[in-house]
Amino acid sequence: MVSRLNRSVIVYVSYSGNTEEMAHFIRQYVESYGIEVDLYDVTAHIRPIDLSRYDVLFLGTFTWDYGSVPEELEDFLSVVDLTGTEIAFFGSGDTQFGGDSLYCRALKQLKATYGSKWNLLKVEQSPRGYQEERIYHWVKEVVEDVYQIKKSKNIRTALSE
Repeated sequence: MVSRLNRSVIVYVSYSGNTEEMAHFIRQYVESYGIEVDLYDVTAHIRPIDLSRYDVLFLGTFTWDYGSVPEELEDFLSVVDLTGTEIAFFGSGDTQFGGDSLYCRALKQLKATYGSKWNLLKVEQSPRGYQEERIYHWVKEVVEDVYQIKKSKNIRTALSE
């Protein structure tokens, strides 16, 4: 069944700006399908949002304090109802602090807790260069799955069916 809301939300937490930059790339790519996107930075304000207004939640974080989820995101998640929400997780990290075992560990914890049918999008530090292409392909996979778009179809055609 094709969703009729035609809206998604990107919720993220970022200190260095890397995860925020990823959120902006994701927004650009999702909007290129004709889908309305709301951007929500939990470091700017913590207030609950009604996730039932969206087809998919793109949830982004960095890894903090030896692999932990940042407190601001934990606070946000404690006040929203995720029941029935399709979640796609993305985030940034770096292997120079803690190596592979801690790299994007917060994302792994979130997926284990809340679930997602899509692979995690993990980016080493800045999302520029070849990693921007990875973001594009990941968004394409999520959007085409959520909206049941065939590769030969346009989003507007698929949503009107």
